Amino acid sequence: MIGAGNIERFQKRWQQSKYMEGLLYATGFGGFVYLLTHHVFFGILGLLVAAGIAFWVLRPWKISSKNAVAYIDAHLPQAGYSSGLLLSPAHELSSLSKLQQYRVAEQLGPVLPKLSPPHKLLRAALVMFGLILLGLAVNFALANVNKLSEKEPSNKEQITFAPKDSLPSTTEFPELKGTNITIQYPRYTGKSTLNTTSPNIRAVQGSRIIWNLEFDGDVQEVEMDLMGEPIDFIKTDGLYRLTKTLEASGFYSFTFKDNGGNVHVSDLYSLEMVTDEPPMVQIEGLDNYSYFAFDDDKRLMFNANISDDFGIADAYIIATVSKGSGESVKFREETVRFDRGIPKGNKQIQLQQALDMDALKMEPGDELYFYVEALDQRTPTANIARSETYFAVIRDTITDAFAVEGNLGVDLMPDYFRSQRQLIMDTEKLIADKPNISEKEFKSRSNELGFDQKQLRLKYGQFMGDETEMQSAPGAVSHHEGEAEHDHEEGEEDLLDEYSHKHDSENEHNLVEEHGHENEDQEEEEDPLHDYLHNHSDPEESTLFEKSLKAKLRDALNIMWDAELQLRLYEPKKSMPYQYDALEIIQDIKNSARIYVHRIGFDPPPIKEENRLSGNIEDITNFDKQEEYPYEMSFASTREAIPRLEQLIQDRKGFSDADGALFADAGNELAQKAISQPLKYLKVLQGLRDLEKATYRTKENYRMVQKNLLSVLPEIADIPMKKTEYQDEINMLYLKELEAYE
Repeated sequence: MIGAGNIERFQKRWQQSKYMEGLLYATGFGGFVYLLTHHVFFGILGLLVAAGIAFWVLRPWKISSKNAVAYIDAHLPQAGYSSGLLLSPAHELSSLSKLQQYRVAEQLGPVLPKLSPPHKLLRAALVMFGLILLGLAVNFALANVNKLSEKEPSNKEQITFAPKDSLPSTTEFPELKGTNITIQYPRYTGKSTLNTTSPNIRAVQGSRIIWNLEFDGDVQEVEMDLMGEPIDFIKTDGLYRLTKTLEASGFYSFTFKDNGGNVHVSDLYSLEMVTDEPPMVQIEGLDNYSYFAFDDDKRLMFNANISDDFGIADAYIIATVSKGSGESVKFREETVRFDRGIPKGNKQIQLQQALDMDALKMEPGDELYFYVEALDQRTPTANIARSETYFAVIRDTITDAFAVEGNLGVDLMPDYFRSQRQLIMDTEKLIADKPNISEKEFKSRSNELGFDQKQLRLKYGQFMGDETEMQSAPGAVSHHEGEAEHDHEEGEEDLLDEYSHKHDSENEHNLVEEHGHENEDQEEEEDPLHDYLHNHSDPEESTLFEKSLKAKLRDALNIMWDAELQLRLYEPKKSMPYQYDALEIIQDIKNSARIYVHRIGFDPPPIKEENRLSGNIEDITNFDKQEEYPYEMSFASTREAIPRLEQLIQDRKGFSDADGALFADAGNELAQKAISQPLKYLKVLQGLRDLEKATYRTKENYRMVQKNLLSVLPEIADIPMKKTEYQDEINMLYLKELEAYE
């Protein structure tokens, strides 16, 4: 095969370029990993993983001689699209093919070694250098962050001490050799004991914290300053130990005294308490109000979702059954367990429960109030949470009338609201008596029932604020009735006048607009206070019911109008569905307006029988108490520290023990606020704490602390007092023009 070796060498060069491209990618990634971790093993591991991925994507071994022939034919005109003949044996070719093979081999011999295979080595090299530069940048940034954190004393994870007073540089004092802080979480949390050296502690309420400090020299005493409260350490086996149960958040620092009597103080550290939250209880798949008929399946199906941060201990249903009404109402409370057992310690539980009202021995007219209560595992006292209260009522088949019950919080419904049921009974009686009475009597009774329905609708409308519609009710005086009386003075009196439904005369349902007073309305001045008045004549301004009840009552009024219309048209059968719908809505309004209140009694103090009705009032005196409350300015020590810092800046007086006590009191005042807003006050507290160290008593530090105090100090509240104000003649005239004294 003439010239086959040139093609094979081109194929190998192509494969080598692909391998080189993959190695460049892998080298860049491996260098990036090494710069981040500073560990040779991880760098080599990253190199190998990246190389494997790159070779699998590029697949250099997949480049065959056919790929090489195709590339040569496409990029070298000398090949004449016949370079594939170089790979064929000579005995398999015809004479013409052998001639072409020889010709192609002669022409490709000098140009094929110069042909470069396809590759992306430049891009791979750029990616490699980019990854290495990125690793160097990240490494540099992390190094700077570490340096800044080392410069900031409040962010150190190690406890450091500094002398409170200035000492000669040659003086040697004990140094902290070792620190070990043990956090023992409450057993119910399930969290293991934590050992740390960081003095900034965040733990669950009730955790037991143990500080162990070891010094390389003799120390007289060591104490902790917790929000102004000194707590002494106990020396045990060369270690100074302090044990405390975490009950509140705050800030603390350490102080020790060496054998020379010099006091050394530490920075300020945070002590954050995490509160154990109560469980969350939610009920799904159930309406707040449920109503059942006597023959319904009286079971309430619902799902209870319970969750807690450290585990649930127990959950159950508290059901209260109300029997009776008025003064004879009685309550019975029961605890219903879930059918499914409560696995203790689970952080989230989903329970499905069916509450059988028959099992609770409920009868028609009884009401059920229930909620789900859950407890967590907190000790010694568990957190208790409960869901919303849900209501269920079994309709009373005998006394299911729209009446005011004894357990209504506010009596908004008069007695005549019960007449809708009576209207239904009278309408049913009229339908039953229709075959036995005359047509005239039937129409007269139907019209009278329509009038009764109208009266009931108007009375409901009065409670909705429809006071203008009440003018058409009997007893109200209007200009229409005056005209009607004048029309009947000369003629025969119409006996059905007050029972008839006259749309054209009274216009009581606003079917036709009245234009009689249009000009007068235009001439009247618009009242500027109209938007601010409580207008009862507007139905939407009525406040006797809440919005949901008003909407239901408005629906009832619309249905009553349809019932009245059918009665006026002498169609009592067609009126019955509307009357039943109105009664159902009214009954729903009554049930939703109930307020569940446990009955409580009043036990008056016992009266001695010998003093009863005696009229002796010698020992009865009037009680008179006068007490003055002196005004105390908030943050008094902090406000006093600001001018004192100004004096220290001006070098008027040197730093004294009284200044140290003043700044300590100011820090204790601000520490109470820092519990809720630590980020705002921590820098100020640290600055005040640093003033106890002699090295921080400089003018620059005084200015910084003073500036921070001014930034967090709240404004002084106004003291209620009588103030004398000067009123000149111009102001008096201006107020007079504004009618301020009218």
